[in-house]
Amino acid sequence: MNQENDVALVQHLSKQGVDDKMVMGHPASLFVLFFTEMWERFSYYGMRALLTVFLITEVAKQGWGWTNQEAMELYGWYTGLVYLTPLVGGMIADKLTGYRKAILIGALIMTMGHAAMAFEHISANFFYLGLVLMILGNGMFKPNISSMVGQLYPDNSMKKDAGYTIFYMGINCGAFLGMLLCGYIGEKVGWHYGFGLAGVFMFFGMVQFYFAQKIFGKIGEKPGTVHVEEKLAAVEEEEEETPKNIVRDRLVVVAVLMLASVFFFFAFEQAGGSMTIFAKDYTQRLLDGNAGEIFKWVDAALTIFPILIVTWVLFKLSQKIYDRYPMTVIATAISFAIIWALGFWKVYREFNLAQTEVTVSWFQILNSFFIITLASSFSKLWEKVWNPSGPVKFAFGLILVAVGFVALAYGSMSIPQGAKTASVSMIWLILAYFFHTTGELCVSPVGLSYVSKLSPKKFAGLLFGLWFTASAIANFIAGKTGSYIDHIVEKYSMSTFFLIIAALPVAVALLLLIFNGKLKKMMHGIN
Repeated sequence: MNQENDVALVQHLSKQGVDDKMVMGHPASLFVLFFTEMWERFSYYGMRALLTVFLITEVAKQGWGWTNQEAMELYGWYTGLVYLTPLVGGMIADKLTGYRKAILIGALIMTMGHAAMAFEHISANFFYLGLVLMILGNGMFKPNISSMVGQLYPDNSMKKDAGYTIFYMGINCGAFLGMLLCGYIGEKVGWHYGFGLAGVFMFFGMVQFYFAQKIFGKIGEKPGTVHVEEKLAAVEEEEEETPKNIVRDRLVVVAVLMLASVFFFFAFEQAGGSMTIFAKDYTQRLLDGNAGEIFKWVDAALTIFPILIVTWVLFKLSQKIYDRYPMTVIATAISFAIIWALGFWKVYREFNLAQTEVTVSWFQILNSFFIITLASSFSKLWEKVWNPSGPVKFAFGLILVAVGFVALAYGSMSIPQGAKTASVSMIWLILAYFFHTTGELCVSPVGLSYVSKLSPKKFAGLLFGLWFTASAIANFIAGKTGSYIDHIVEKYSMSTFFLIIAALPVAVALLLLIFNGKLKKMMHGIN
């Protein structure tokens, strides 16, 4: 069914007072959230791409000269707390502020956090203050914008997974551009410039969301804002209240998926930790001759092509909403003008350098690039070709992330036991990020969609907070595991380190496949 003629969706939007204009077959409001989240992820991943490499870079190169173990422990604490605070932020939004105000508060706090980090060269205290503000701001922002996406669609809509996948593409557009530009500027121009640039686009994301709030109708309003028609709907729902045993069963499935996600993200989040160390110390990044020229052209395409895609999405959105929300379009257009200028500057600068050195942070953009190029294919796969249950999708995701680490283990076989440096081909990191991305597309957007579909509406913010709590646990474990990289390489090998990480997701995937039938029954008709 064409989304434009999806009667159930249109009726749902009408009841919520949401603008019913459509962009590419989905509510225009989805794409406002798309750009808000895109710039927030630009800020977060742009900073994350720099965090580990900044900490372990020599003091002579303006880094802090920390050991791998010290850097991994701070990385684990930071990323873990970033995903833990949404539990509190979700409850605050549910009980006090509403989703919209929570998003704006979180965006403002994170903008201040990036501003503080831009002064790390003046005092280390600014760096730590920035980390704290980033953690707190993310707690208010992250669970609540995901909750708003879910409320744009009826629970049983076949388009809901597709909507979350599109939203997830926005996440990764921002992550891609943030890691590409902040990482490049931080490593090659100055760390504080990279940290500061991340905050500029967080500010633009906040502004464009602020001016588009009315497009969401009643969604995200402050708790207690009750309309007459909502009172009537509440009476009808109390007649049609979901039986407690069904609610319980569905929440058990949510808990199982959350637990499975811990094992996925424990492996996946090595990207900003041990995989960054592998890229810095064990991967051949200096390219000469034809290899350098080829990389320059590939990097140029990777820089321009994604910017072109999201610019086209902005154009489609502006055609639908500019007349009613001009400031939203203008604010986003200004941010895109800056992005285009930085993109062309970066490409020009690289083509005028005699020797090509691939930045450490460059490898992290591969995950987001593959998301951008593959997200629509996965969306169409779930929508039109094959739409298995959530547990099966999760199982495939866990297996694929393990395959990525098997590729790294194979590529690391030439590294001697105890080696501190090596020059392994870039191809193994590229392959790992490809498999990790395909796995992520089977887990992250699907997980967000199932939390939305299976959770009682009055606890949506809390449940999304718990979803991110699972990611927090995964990040704590990922950081701690990454801190043992030097010890394991010295005592065994780099291959052994990566195989250990690969083994756990495979075991959990097998359990999900075994219990898939039982879990499907416990969802009671929601798929």
